[in-house]
Amino acid sequence: MSAARRCGPPRALAGLFVWHLPKPAVRQMPCKFMHYCGVVNKRWITFQHLNFLKRMYVTQYNKDLSQQAKPKSDPVAPPFLEKKHLGQEKTVIHEIRPVSPLHPPSSETSNRNEFKAVNSAAIVEDLATAIGAESKEEKQWKEMKLQLDDLPGILARLSKIKLTALVVSTASAGFAMAPIPFDLTCFLLTSIGTGLASCAANSINQFFEVPFDSNMNRTKNRPLVRGQISPLLAVSFAASCAVPGIALLTLGVNPLTGALGAFNIFLYTCCYTPMKRMSIINTWVGAVVGAIPPIMGWTAATGSLDAGALLLGGILYSWQFPHFNALSWGLREDYSRGGYCMMSVTHPAMCRRVALRHCLALIGLSTMAPILDVTTWNFPLISLPINLYISYLGFRFYRDADRSSSRKLFFCSLWHLPMLLLLMLTCKKSLLEKEDKSELLS
Repeated sequence: MSAARRCGPPRALAGLFVWHLPKPAVRQMPCKFMHYCGVVNKRWITFQHLNFLKRMYVTQYNKDLSQQAKPKSDPVAPPFLEKKHLGQEKTVIHEIRPVSPLHPPSSETSNRNEFKAVNSAAIVEDLATAIGAESKEEKQWKEMKLQLDDLPGILARLSKIKLTALVVSTASAGFAMAPIPFDLTCFLLTSIGTGLASCAANSINQFFEVPFDSNMNRTKNRPLVRGQISPLLAVSFAASCAVPGIALLTLGVNPLTGALGAFNIFLYTCCYTPMKRMSIINTWVGAVVGAIPPIMGWTAATGSLDAGALLLGGILYSWQFPHFNALSWGLREDYSRGGYCMMSVTHPAMCRRVALRHCLALIGLSTMAPILDVTTWNFPLISLPINLYISYLGFRFYRDADRSSSRKLFFCSLWHLPMLLLLMLTCKKSLLEKEDKSELLS
């Protein structure tokens, strides 16, 4: 009974064992067994343990019962080729993704698609490599051979042939507006000399601005930037234009016109060109450079500086501001990359204001022409519509400050100047009218 008390809950079973077992040590065994069962009950082997033991048994002692799975096929297809040098033999290992055993038809189609993708990728890679090699070869420095057939076109671009043509035309207009009889020989000498002086100034300008022109989209294809000609050839061409040009103007026309031509070359190359990277005053200096050719034409015809010459120079001076400011407005990024100080880049409000101011100044200068006895009073009247129109576009540019308005103003300035000079020529006072007026005054 004492053993039964110590055993706890299973008293009947303990008493039964105690009754049949005579020895005291044996009598305590049922109690110890039940105590052991109670302790081990918390760590009893579960179904998962038995399942694990079964799998271990199947794996270790009965390998024939293991799951029969289809072995993986040896890799046959290459996404890339990998060479392994084993002694003297070269083997190519092709790797593909493992094929799923459950769906063989879809895996075969996927393998075909992979083959096609790999082949197309290889072809694209080869093409990209070839294109990269070609572009690398293009970027390398190459020796450019100068052909004699290309030399006239290269020199024409070096001298800015269109700008030179504009300079010669304004000088011709100044010669034609002079109140003297027309002299064809003097006119031709003036035109040729002015053209040569302009070619020289433009060539020297490009020679100085090669490092800056290479940063601008508008000027990166110039001959010196692309290396089509050497700097020595450019300077030689400029000298071969400047010397005979100034000589023609000085000896063939008159010294005053030759001095104006030499001064204009100096002003354009030694003042305007370096000032483009220093201050916005370069725009006003450039306008003076553009205003001198019609004065040269007048002085070539008359041999003196009169009020009519200054009037023509004033018209060209004012016309250049709407023309150039509108042009530079659409090239602000280019001028900024090139390092040029332009009003459109550093002072955009001033750029638009100055353009509008000089558009209105053209109306006043046109009114001054009959007062200075250069034209009749018909000229201010018939030139008023085109002057009002360019002033309207200048106001639009000032108000809107966009590329569209600047482009319209620029293209208007291209036809406005020749139209204004043509109207001025048609309304020119004849020499007889001036003689009659001078006689009446005397």
